[in-house]
Amino acid sequence: MLLERFRAAKRDELAALRALEARGALPAPLAGSRPSFTAALTAPGREPLAVIAEYKRASPSRGVICEDLEVEDVAAAYHAAGAAALSILTEQAHFHGSLDYLARAAAPALYTGPRPPLLRKDFLCDPLQVRATAATPAAALLLIVRLTPDVALLRGLRELAESCGLEAVVEVFDATDLRLARESGARLIQVNARDLETLCVNRQVCLELIHAFPPQAGEVWIAASGLSRPEHLRAAADAGYTAALVGG
Repeated sequence: MLLERFRAAKRDELAALRALEARGALPAPLAGSRPSFTAALTAPGREPLAVIAEYKRASPSRGVICEDLEVEDVAAAYHAAGAAALSILTEQAHFHGSLDYLARAAAPALYTGPRPPLLRKDFLCDPLQVRATAATPAAALLLIVRLTPDVALLRGLRELAESCGLEAVVEVFDATDLRLARESGARLIQVNARDLETLCVNRQVCLELIHAFPPQAGEVWIAASGLSRPEHLRAAADAGYTAALVGG
């Protein structure tokens, strides 16, 4: 399973974090406040919905996408084009990312006015990864239900993130994932239309899930994968999504 490959690719990272923890050398949480991810997505005037624009250099489905554009250039361009938030791929083995991209994308000189909130998009399944994220300028991190299907662990990771000033975007693929996400207390719910085995995208998955299980009070839903045309965004907005992740 693809997620197991991603989990295996994180072993060295986790080993390094455990070594830092053993020496008492884990980086401290970032001082100061972070921009609110939820507030950025729910702010009025985002039509047809808020866009989370993604920076990634490669992916399993597309191979190398572009390694000539630096994260600073792309982040500034996305912000200028009206993106409500930015998703930054930090996974190295399959997406050619780096945790350093978050700090680089947060440079104030890139933006006119307040900088957009950043989402750390990676394969996070351990509290040490949450603590490492808290040392960066990220405003939110991604938790994938299928990577952490134990509700207690999922809730614990979310609560740890929130205690560090981060928000947690919890990603689901179907009704079973959604049930687990809700049991864990998730409020930012991202529905991924990409099949993890075939890597094919079926946007109808997003529409069908939100029709069958409408957002509950306090939930913000994000549609992800395969959204490349204005009509895709309109369909997601009409179905009840507050935001769409574009570039995923």
